[in-house]
Amino acid sequence: MTADRHGYSTVPADYFRRRGLRRYAGVASLWALGVGAVISGHYSGWNLGLMAGGWGGLALAALVIAAMYLGLVFCIAEMGAALPHTGGAYSFARAAMGPWGGFVTGLCENVEYVLTPAVVVSFLATYLAAVFDTPAAWLPAYWVAGYAVFVGLNVWGVELSFRVTVVVTLAALACLAVFWISALPVADFRRYALDIGVAPDGHPVALPQGGGPLLPFGLHGALGALPFAVWLFLAIEQLPLAAEESMDPARDMPRGIIAGLATLIVSAGLILWLNPSVAPGAFALATSGEPLLDGFRATFGEHLARTLALIACVGLVASFHTILFAKGRQIYSLSRAGYFPRFLSVTHPRHKTPHVALAAGSLLALAIMFALWFGMGADRGVAVIQGMLLNMAVAGAMLSYLLQAVSFIVLRRRFPDLARPYRSPLGIVGAVLTLAIAVVTLAYQLLDPVFAAGVLGVGAWFALGILWFALRGRHRLVLAPEEAFALAQTDRPL
Repeated sequence: MTADRHGYSTVPADYFRRRGLRRYAGVASLWALGVGAVISGHYSGWNLGLMAGGWGGLALAALVIAAMYLGLVFCIAEMGAALPHTGGAYSFARAAMGPWGGFVTGLCENVEYVLTPAVVVSFLATYLAAVFDTPAAWLPAYWVAGYAVFVGLNVWGVELSFRVTVVVTLAALACLAVFWISALPVADFRRYALDIGVAPDGHPVALPQGGGPLLPFGLHGALGALPFAVWLFLAIEQLPLAAEESMDPARDMPRGIIAGLATLIVSAGLILWLNPSVAPGAFALATSGEPLLDGFRATFGEHLARTLALIACVGLVASFHTILFAKGRQIYSLSRAGYFPRFLSVTHPRHKTPHVALAAGSLLALAIMFALWFGMGADRGVAVIQGMLLNMAVAGAMLSYLLQAVSFIVLRRRFPDLARPYRSPLGIVGAVLTLAIAVVTLAYQLLDPVFAAGVLGVGAWFALGILWFALRGRHRLVLAPEEAFALAQTDRPL
């Protein structure tokens, strides 16, 4: 194997031809990709924060996390327009901090994008099992079927993938709108949302008549709810991964991601207000695997709620489908540049989609899910998958946000003359805000024993990845678009 003067491996003439993508996405497709990736977090997951902070604590945490994502999204909009490559966070960090910075940032996102679909499909299986009265032992069948169907749709073609994304995202928002409208006449905020109190030993207790304190666990509880509030916005940052499939990324990427975040802020506010404000109340909702279904039961009754819950699965489908898209592109971009094994970036000869990356990432996620399922037993397996893997995904995301904020600051400082079709209105202040909130959120993950176990799992993932890169990956880099851009800024390896 030969290398050029910068140390990059020489690859066959058809290397990039066999790794080509197809442009299709406009602003609407990018908006749907961002909203669709997140929307399942408005169906399940956010409610676990009610036990940590009560309604007021979770609401306060959601405001803080929304501020973090606002700063992050403005940073990403600027960097994504200036560096319109499929690598996304990896390409930002590569340009700012060199190959090691790019790899570690990419590895953080890899944890998030491999594990988040696993969490979403486990919630989807829980919803479907509740609708069809399926025994718990059959939940893995839903996992496998979900991956088989939606990996297939993602492989079939980018046009179909984006069309499905737009349809399911609009359907998911419509389902939420049905709930919001139906809940308004029967909502009793004081009675239901404020039904969490504190026992003398400090543990949460149910208040049958409600009327509890807004912040039952004080500001400490609000800080403890930060990791759960992340689920209301997690994965909006995936849009730059579609840069090389966007028709005009410099113009459309900022518009799509900012419009997506605005949509999610409105939706998050309504679900936080109305879902806990109907029966069974915040205390019961805090441990529910299907909080929206519980809300539909309160507004439509048990029989009709089952039908609506089946329709509500479209929200989980939207996120599952769109995050699978992101996972495929994320693995593809790192593989194309040699950071991951190169065979993972080969695209389908007809459909021009990263079918190998999609299949490999999905098989890894299923292997982890089955290991937990059989290792913990069926009774505890679902809870562990929905807890530990969610925590691991959030930990990977927080580390990725930290590094993307640092990348933004470094790019502003080192390359002030870089062409920036869009500039963040918050500038470096927004990046510092993102960095600070991400640090605090990660710290509160470590204070919780369950979260700490997830973070340790992320540490093991990192150890294996860094070992691979140190021994092999960094000696097999390829002059992919992200690498060429970084070299063009300095004309030397960073």
